[in-house]
Amino acid sequence: MGAMEATDLHPIGELARRTGLSVRTIRFYSDAGLVAPTTRSPAGYRLYDLDALLRLELLRTLRELGLDLATSRQVLDRRLSLGDVAAAHADALDAQIQALRLRRTLLRVVARRGSDPEETAIMHRLMQLSDEERRRLIDDFVDGTFGTSPMADAALSAVAMMRAATPTLPDDPSDEQVAAWMELAELVGDEAFRARMRRATLRRAAGEPPAFEVEAGEELMASTRQLVAEAVERGIDPLTDEAAPVVEELVRLFGEAFARTPDQEFRDWLAQGFAEACDPEVDRYWRLTWIVNGWQVVPSLLPVHSWLAQALRSDARA
Repeated sequence: MGAMEATDLHPIGELARRTGLSVRTIRFYSDAGLVAPTTRSPAGYRLYDLDALLRLELLRTLRELGLDLATSRQVLDRRLSLGDVAAAHADALDAQIQALRLRRTLLRVVARRGSDPEETAIMHRLMQLSDEERRRLIDDFVDGTFGTSPMADAALSAVAMMRAATPTLPDDPSDEQVAAWMELAELVGDEAFRARMRRATLRRAAGEPPAFEVEAGEELMASTRQLVAEAVERGIDPLTDEAAPVVEELVRLFGEAFARTPDQEFRDWLAQGFAEACDPEVDRYWRLTWIVNGWQVVPSLLPVHSWLAQALRSDARA
């Protein structure tokens, strides 16, 4: 054995005891040339020195971290920096962890909503999109909605705002954020919705009030905004009896302005007017975007119209 003493060498069973690996695994690594025996005993048994023991312990660590045998061999032979390999592997694990979190959240959404197999399959495909693919989905929606036709500066600013507010799922989204993203993905794929979004965005950008507001007059609309804002601030749901006094007052004011009797027919007409002055799906798009991005959900872009349309219709049902 030359200068090496027998006590410096370890049989394969000793390596197994010290590393926690099985004899079969060590023999496999040895046959693969990853940890070669230093020599053999007179009886032909493999013997390993301290360097082989340390190499085997490092190999076990690398494998537990998830590195494949080819990469582990390169690290052991110092053909790859362990730091670079660890960094690359950590990045890969981050991606796997994110995918698992999304899958977990998707399962929770499916369980809560009781989704059928077809809907679940669609949701799964949407969740498999990368961040870049999800962003491209919204970019395609904006491009398809506004095209490349010339627009006024105000309209261009509105489109830029839409791009800046691109809904982006976080690495660890809540169930609510995933559900909101699913609804958004369905919404932006609807051609009819694109046309409605374009009309609503360009109208707001141009500062044009709906025809209903023009006919009612600015003074009445200012009073209406104040009354509804106070109701919203007090947390009054337009679908509850608490909204009745606000509705009664506004029906009276609008009846005087339009010289109409404040009967049920007038209430229905008024509800239709407010409903046409807002677009609940456009409002829904922005609310879903705020939820996905984790922003504070601010009041609707058209709170007066949507609140009153609901309150008047609820009043009619009552």
